[in-house]
Amino acid sequence: MNPLPIILGMAAVTYASRLTGLWLRTRVPPFWERFLRFVPIAVFAALVVPALPGERGEAGVRLLAAALAAAASWRFRKLWLGITVGMAAYWGLR
Repeated sequence: MNPLPIILGMAAVTYASRLTGLWLRTRVPPFWERFLRFVPIAVFAALVVPALPGERGEAGVRLLAAALAAAASWRFRKLWLGITVGMAAYWGLR
């Protein structure tokens, strides 16, 4: 299967949904604004958590790196800092 049509389809759906929101020019209710603030964290967790068991006995290292990343993200409330700390810890502990 060629991935190019899939990528172009996903881009079209993404931009169409964004343009629709801009075209409607409606105010987002406060509940949805609070809800949307957690979407990046939820997507990041959905991508990372399935990879935590790892392969060839890396589960301990991955879990420790994830714990350090979660602590850094929680303490400083910066997702990019949590990702950086997690990757540095993973590379350092391997």
